Amino acid sequence: MISIGNFFFKYRNWIFILFYGALFVPSLSLFSEASCGPYCYRWPILLGLLITCTGQAIRGLTIGLAYIVRGGKEGKPYADGLVTEGIFRHCRNPLYVGNILMLLGVGVLANSLFYVAFMMPLFLFIYQAIVLAEEDFLRKKFGEGFDRYCKEVNRWWPSLNGLSATLKSMEFNWKRWILKEHTTQFIWLLGICLLLFAPLPALRYPEWLAGSSVASVTILYALVGALTGVYLLIRVLKKTGRFTA
Repeated sequence: MISIGNFFFKYRNWIFILFYGALFVPSLSLFSEASCGPYCYRWPILLGLLITCTGQAIRGLTIGLAYIVRGGKEGKPYADGLVTEGIFRHCRNPLYVGNILMLLGVGVLANSLFYVAFMMPLFLFIYQAIVLAEEDFLRKKFGEGFDRYCKEVNRWWPSLNGLSATLKSMEFNWKRWILKEHTTQFIWLLGICLLLFAPLPALRYPEWLAGSSVASVTILYALVGALTGVYLLIRVLKKTGRFTA
């Protein structure tokens, strides 16, 4: 599993894009009129948004409280220190938990049985392999300190014990959150807009909000334009040094 994890770690960014693209693959519906009535589209929208926003909230809290440098070097796991503060005090892999919830949520939002039943288990397998590879690296680098951390904190399931104290004891760095997360947020929000408003044959909704394909496309263009504008503004401010953490 460690060798598999090292392989997937090297290509993890491309894998994420692949899984995002799979949202638009034609599929049977999770929720259908036969199972939950004529307004069945409400369930995937409400449930999907709740799950995916929870994932983004976990990522945001993690980055804003105690960011961990584990981006890898030369396609291999890397860490310049063992971070156990912030959300890492409650879960060893909160960023990955956030990613899983974000993808699961948009899979539900897409009302895709294929995505939830096939793509998500595959994604979990890949992430488990990546985490095992990272843990092998961290154990070799930090030794007993990492083993002690593993005994105290769950790998996947976040513990809520002491979470309130953690949040009160640390200052949330919202600028770091935006700087580190703006690309992820842009892609994530763009995907949500496409799922809700794009008149694509792969999607399993009626035109639930706009009432017509013309109105849906108009709303879609407006949202995509606004998101793109904000994203480009942040990029410019970051590159010119006028917005720093």
